[in-house]
Amino acid sequence: MMTKVILKYKKGLRAEMGHPWIFAGEIDSIDGSFENGDIIEVYNYKNKFIGKGYINTNSQITVRIMTRNKDEEINEEFFRRRIISAWEYRKKVIETTSCRVIFGEADFLPALIVDKYSDYLVVQTLSLGIERWKDTIVKILKEVFNPKGIYERNDVPVRELEGLQQTKGFLSEPFETTVVSEENGVKFYVDLENGQKTGYFLDQKENRAALKDIVTGADVLDCFCHTGSFSLHAGYYGAKSVLGIDISQHAVEFARRNAALNGLENVCKFEAHNAFDVLHPWAKEGKKFDVVILDPPAFTKSKGTVESALRGYKEINLRGMKLLKPGGFLVTASCSHHMTPDLFNQVIMEAAIDAKKTIRQVEYRTQSKDHPILWNSGETLYLKFLILQIV
Repeated sequence: MMTKVILKYKKGLRAEMGHPWIFAGEIDSIDGSFENGDIIEVYNYKNKFIGKGYINTNSQITVRIMTRNKDEEINEEFFRRRIISAWEYRKKVIETTSCRVIFGEADFLPALIVDKYSDYLVVQTLSLGIERWKDTIVKILKEVFNPKGIYERNDVPVRELEGLQQTKGFLSEPFETTVVSEENGVKFYVDLENGQKTGYFLDQKENRAALKDIVTGADVLDCFCHTGSFSLHAGYYGAKSVLGIDISQHAVEFARRNAALNGLENVCKFEAHNAFDVLHPWAKEGKKFDVVILDPPAFTKSKGTVESALRGYKEINLRGMKLLKPGGFLVTASCSHHMTPDLFNQVIMEAAIDAKKTIRQVEYRTQSKDHPILWNSGETLYLKFLILQIV
């Protein structure tokens, strides 16, 4: 008999409606023996089956549900079906040279991330239960994709909440970890070993393509430019000039390499600045741009820091608006799940009121289709992206 997790009275209602997580405080009892990482069954207080998944009592998210089918075994064939299904979905909805192949819970493989950069894959196993299956997952990835190499980027603090160590390294024969990939016709170097996340931010792929109509012939400022992805797209789509700024000198140097890779070094210039330090004096000096892009890192990763994050988002959006020519375009994003769409819109509206500006919405977008949003799991929607005309 498989070990049973029984939920408290009227707890786990979200899980019954399709959410994949069971929290420690929702569990009434555990019937049977288990080791952390084992597959168990979950039942509500009426003894109704909810799903099967893996357990880890070291984590606040104690169970992550993998299947709602009581008869479906979680074995190598299960993982093969799920990985192939995720890949077939990508091939249908997005250009796949560079894309996210597995997006954890939204692909019904909780805590598993697989990103594809040309012929190379990067893997993250972010929980104990999925870590146990890592060798099986790598075997299947080799079968399905026949990649030139696979790299592990498990150097993330969230693993420690699961009792796992941070680690990174090759899951295939070693290879040169700076690779060239492409999206929307723009080439870029990806540092698989040391770049942020898995080396690049794939979730903005379609949003970068959305710049096409507003940047032609424009003077563009790209704040928090990282390795130049938005800047390069602006240059590629015909901007007159692009200035990308980032606090990291390493990112700036990488961005310059990416510009040269695309023959855009004369259009796209990069400088190391803290956006919070320079936007205000630049506005006072009278600097003006046709397009200002704001794609900052997450200012909040918990509910407790939302207030300070709101101040940060308001500040940069206010400064961005003041640097725009009349009728210019503000491209602004937030990648924090805790910054809800309503909150994000509210803070931009407050910035516009303080800047004495009127907003016209051109486009509202979320993350790219290879980062699907599971309506039963609100955490899968995290990216908000707006193109606004500022009058």
